[in-house]
Amino acid sequence: MDGKANERDLLALETAASNVALTGDAAKPAAAPSVAEGGTPVPGSKLSAEQLEQMTADIVAALKTVYDPEIPSDIYELGLIYKIDIDDDRAVNVEMTLTAPGCPVAGEMPIWVENAVSAVPGVQSCAVKIVFDPPWDQSRMSDEARLALNMF
Repeated sequence: MDGKANERDLLALETAASNVALTGDAAKPAAAPSVAEGGTPVPGSKLSAEQLEQMTADIVAALKTVYDPEIPSDIYELGLIYKIDIDDDRAVNVEMTLTAPGCPVAGEMPIWVENAVSAVPGVQSCAVKIVFDPPWDQSRMSDEARLALNMF
């Protein structure tokens, strides 16, 4: 995946995360309509565009609860999440990287991510794959992460 495609994917995820419709209870997202309930069809998917947007936003929110213990910023804002794929059966596949191949929590962090994503309502299963191509660098961090780490 090239850097520009990755930036577009993450921008789409951030946009979806910021566009979650909330009910009167701010902690509980409104249910997105299925295609049968009038939701927008997505070519090649059983899920509606609204369902995919809501699940994506909820998954991003869950990912933002996972922190590298050595860095005071969540893994999503650090740019460690490269890809989130939701299939028709609501199985989620996450491709992520680490700040360095020798990361001391390399064996634990995928489990943390899997647990966080699996707890999202509607997610049936989650698989996490660690990749090192493209290599992570500081340019992948959000402005929020740069601010938290005083890297401006």
